[in-house]
Amino acid sequence: MREWTKEEKYRVLKTKEEIAGLRERIVESDYRQTFHIQPTTGLLNDPNGFVWHDGLWHLFYQWCPWGAVHGLKYWYHTTSKNLVTWENKGVCIRPDTEYDNKGAYSGSAFIVPNKNGDIALFYTGNHREEDWTRISYTCTVILDKDGKTNKAEKPLFGPSPEFTEHQRDPKILYIKERNKYYIVIGAQTKNKKGTVIVYESDKLFEEWKFAGELKVPGFEDFGDMWECPSIENIGGKDVLIFCPQHLNLPRRGNAIHHNGYILGTMDWDNLVFIPDGSFHVLDFGYDSYAAECAANIQDSDKAVLVAWMGLPDSAYPTDEEDWSGCLTLPRELKIRNRRLIQKPLDCLVELREQEIEPTGELPRVCEMEIENPGGDLELKLFTKADGSGGLTIKYTDSDKMISVNRGGLDNQFNEEQGQIREHLIDFSLSHLRIYIDRSSVEIFVNNGDAVFTSRVFPTKEEIGFVLSNNATVKIWKLKPAVKDDFVV
Repeated sequence: MREWTKEEKYRVLKTKEEIAGLRERIVESDYRQTFHIQPTTGLLNDPNGFVWHDGLWHLFYQWCPWGAVHGLKYWYHTTSKNLVTWENKGVCIRPDTEYDNKGAYSGSAFIVPNKNGDIALFYTGNHREEDWTRISYTCTVILDKDGKTNKAEKPLFGPSPEFTEHQRDPKILYIKERNKYYIVIGAQTKNKKGTVIVYESDKLFEEWKFAGELKVPGFEDFGDMWECPSIENIGGKDVLIFCPQHLNLPRRGNAIHHNGYILGTMDWDNLVFIPDGSFHVLDFGYDSYAAECAANIQDSDKAVLVAWMGLPDSAYPTDEEDWSGCLTLPRELKIRNRRLIQKPLDCLVELREQEIEPTGELPRVCEMEIENPGGDLELKLFTKADGSGGLTIKYTDSDKMISVNRGGLDNQFNEEQGQIREHLIDFSLSHLRIYIDRSSVEIFVNNGDAVFTSRVFPTKEEIGFVLSNNATVKIWKLKPAVKDDFVV
């Protein structure tokens, strides 16, 4: 593994030519995705600023151009008309002021209530002093309809002294009933407990004041930092989404970073989120984090979510090729039986190129549909020609347990986090929909009851699949959907 100096990680990108050679090497990788957003070079992590506006979806991601390293972060911009095909637009936010001198970190988007068609982007300016002390600022950039940006000269506000230096990931909200704007930020208390802090204002770009710490009864000691918080209203129910860190959860192996949600009721008068149940993991696979719901979708019954297909403090085989990361497919979120369900978007059928006969050979880019007539099921993906090895999906009907085990693949990584992920489903397994790209697999269970998202890096010998019972299988080859142009 390459060792990076601080100077290498945090150097400023001045011209496209500086990374042209890196780009030429990266596009030759056997693991470049075909229908997932991925970095043009270097590293991608959190999705940011996901929003629908004027016939276009805008989605940004955290980008470090130099390699598979968390160094100086930019916001990279992509757009789509249909949430299926995506186009690279280049860098939108650069870390070029004293307030973000070591990175433009994660945040969100909001449509400015004017006639200009502007999008306001809210992000964490990661400032470092000479002694490397961190100071987090909440900053804004206006993106106009012509794609030009205007960064505010000063931040909206700086960090609260009542918490540690870990304060980041502003989510902008407008509560119509209160005619007030709120920003929720992931934070850490002085006694190292994860929490959310809240700011409020009657105006979008000024007069922001600290409102207080969000209280979540029963979750006062739930990890030591909460990243990427949001409060969504889906189908009339409030949902607190966040990423608790350094916490062990059942059936999650040794993973310590998670992405999940609590259903409940938000009391804005007293800044209390009243839980209606326990914490639920959003994605039961190995690699899903920093989920963000799109703003301004104009449908109160659902949300559209995308996440980073990766985890903090983790390494992946393409790190050796100087690139890392991709985003999940966008998913539709609804509430069913007091749970969030995640379904593949209906428009993803546009990816289908042709249906092929299931011969036991697995295309590197495909969609699989499994109909299970009942009973136990075992499906192995990416097996050797003799059926050995691979990633195993196993379901036992007696306890309704479904598990995914990638321990049989040749390319092993992050083994210390555990090889198996499990989840108890409420109903017998009847259906699987699986999206396979060149270095990922997304498994949707029973039309959204659960999803397992994982990075996988199969070798050229791992090209088969084996299904253990009389379930029926359909397979479609899929078309490329990301216009992976070298745009900076």
